Amino acid sequence: MKRIMLTVAYDGTAYHGWQLQPRAVSVEEVLNRELSRVTGEEIKVKGTSRTDAGVHAEGNLCIFDTESPIPPEKFSYAVNRSLPADIVIQESREVPADFHPRKWDSEKTYEYHIVRCRHADPLRSRYAFCCYYDLDAALMSQAAAHLVGEYDFTSFCSADTEKESHVRRILSLTVEERGDEIVLTVTGNGFLYNMVRIIAGTLMEVGKGRIPPAAVAEIRDAKDRKAAGPTAPACGLRLVRIRLIDPPWKAEK
Repeated sequence: MKRIMLTVAYDGTAYHGWQLQPRAVSVEEVLNRELSRVTGEEIKVKGTSRTDAGVHAEGNLCIFDTESPIPPEKFSYAVNRSLPADIVIQESREVPADFHPRKWDSEKTYEYHIVRCRHADPLRSRYAFCCYYDLDAALMSQAAAHLVGEYDFTSFCSADTEKESHVRRILSLTVEERGDEIVLTVTGNGFLYNMVRIIAGTLMEVGKGRIPPAAVAEIRDAKDRKAAGPTAPACGLRLVRIRLIDPPWKAEK
């Protein structure tokens, strides 16, 4: 028996998130199906980040156990042949039998893409939120600074989140203008349900001039979801990478 870790990229538009759902297709379901077909075993992957419906990923991680003779680094090639075009395994490798990326210290980086446009752009609307309002990126950047650090982010998570603790640490949160796009990039040690989308929605309210930048600190300290802005649409969010801190195989090199 060996444990394999996959780095998976996907366009989340057609999926009801990462996690298995009783009446909707998920990324996890498709991976289980194709891995089981290739190995001849019943495979159930265990993911690291349970992205929401419509959210994209460039580098989500998952693991599974198998007795298949396929070399670890070849799983990506073997399974990609039958995966739909919107799910691609970027890398496969063997990891220690007791390793689970969700339980390992890591840093997750998300981006939220906003296109400033008068009308929706059909070539980009799957991967960015088209905003018809003028947004002041400088004000959004000022507001973002109030969210960097370790805080209770109750104001920035859905009320029905199942996590006992709402304390998270944001290592960096930047607002960058790229032509007609504004890109929010946030890195942290973990995120609550809808946390990044609520942060994005709140910062857009700042960019519209509806919330002063300094008020974001008050929203943060209120620990009340009603104090923050709306939840931004899922299409603009993508999980860019999960960086494992000092993984056990690093010492093997």
